[in-house]
Amino acid sequence: MIPSVAVVVPSHNRRELVSRALESVRRQSLRPAEVVVVDDGSQDGTAEMVTRRFPEVALLRQVRAGVSAARNRGIRATSSDWVAFLDSDDEWLPQKLSRQMAALAREPGERFCHCDEIWLRNGVRVNPRARHAKAGGWIFTLCLPLCAISPSAAVIHRSVFEDVGLFDEDLPACEDYDFWLRFTASNPVLFVDDALLIKHGGHADQLSRSIEGLDRYRIHALVKILEEGNLSAADRTAAVTTLLGKIDVYGPGARKRGRAEEARALEAMRARFAAESPRKARA
Repeated sequence: MIPSVAVVVPSHNRRELVSRALESVRRQSLRPAEVVVVDDGSQDGTAEMVTRRFPEVALLRQVRAGVSAARNRGIRATSSDWVAFLDSDDEWLPQKLSRQMAALAREPGERFCHCDEIWLRNGVRVNPRARHAKAGGWIFTLCLPLCAISPSAAVIHRSVFEDVGLFDEDLPACEDYDFWLRFTASNPVLFVDDALLIKHGGHADQLSRSIEGLDRYRIHALVKILEEGNLSAADRTAAVTTLLGKIDVYGPGARKRGRAEEARALEAMRARFAAESPRKARA
């Protein structure tokens, strides 16, 4: 029996971009069993466009609640064995799903697969820095500095959401960083070392450009994974060291911008975790 795949596409006011994304789903050599667009409070005619141009796509509309809520609604609305995410500003190459599902078939114990990607900024190809290099296996420590997996690259077995939960709807950004930490803390990932995804950047509403101080949300995710208490000793040490480093950079910036209460909370957080890390001498 061939495993079924659902595609979940969250979108907010990206009518033309989501059209490009859905066209890339149509071109897949392995056709997904379900395709769902979750329209997160768009006011630009996204819903009408999807209904008109993509009648095969299930459209869900909701009051603006953020990308986590949109992804979670898409997960709940589908029933396929596997869930693949596609952000509305990205597009897949035609062999994306088929290559990943073939890789998963060769490794029946794996529940998470991602792939390499091509970056375009304002239509021009750019080379990712070394710190953005993708990898497979036990990659928890590689996920600590920044988001090491693109949502649009991920194909995830449905059982994963039962085990580690859904995306954190309290996070307006870095919700993917938070989810990858929760998964990789106790699971390996499978990596297809081929660029099967095009990530488009440079547009004005790109989340990483429109939200200030992304490290505040990474700090939240790090504290959460540390408080769960399920990390190995080595992974916990690495997570604490990363947390302290992010506080040391973000905290003074918060104070400089007049957010004294936030800065004090970060200082208290730092004191709480500093005793666990060799970096405590720098406090």
